[in-house]
Amino acid sequence: MAKSDSFFIRATLDCNNTNVYQQTGIDLGAYVDALGKSVLRIHNIAVTFSDSTGRTSEVTSSGSAPYNGAAAQFQLLTQSQADIVVPSNRSIISSGRIVASGNGGVPTYVSDHFDNLPQMWQNGYLVAVDQIFLGGTASTGFDGDVYCSIVMECTVETMTQAAAMALALSQQ
Repeated sequence: MAKSDSFFIRATLDCNNTNVYQQTGIDLGAYVDALGKSVLRIHNIAVTFSDSTGRTSEVTSSGSAPYNGAAAQFQLLTQSQADIVVPSNRSIISSGRIVASGNGGVPTYVSDHFDNLPQMWQNGYLVAVDQIFLGGTASTGFDGDVYCSIVMECTVETMTQAAAMALALSQQ
């Protein structure tokens, strides 16, 4: 596969609305083989927080009037985690969060200024492990489960076997 032939990998995680960490694996075995010198380069990441149908997650009407708050966050990782980790953790590929407020129904205010959801690196992010993990959580301030969907634009590239193995070991 030529470097210019990009493709998309998509995944969705049900973050629930219980403020408890959830996680799902994304199999990269078809693209990554460190012994075979094949690695994945993630060029861009687009993330959406929604309900199960892809619509806007509603903020609950219970709580303190006039506005109620809700928050959701995600992390894309090279290692499985038991909870959210800080972005300086070596397993983090990307992370993001939203904070919403409203008085029941569709949020009247949503911010992603605590973290930037789309990730567009100039040279991409190299991955040499055969599975990555999408993790996340959503607060009880949402009326129902919050779904985090991610779309990654990727290419497959070749490295020397030593470089691919070194990268794989650093990401485990």
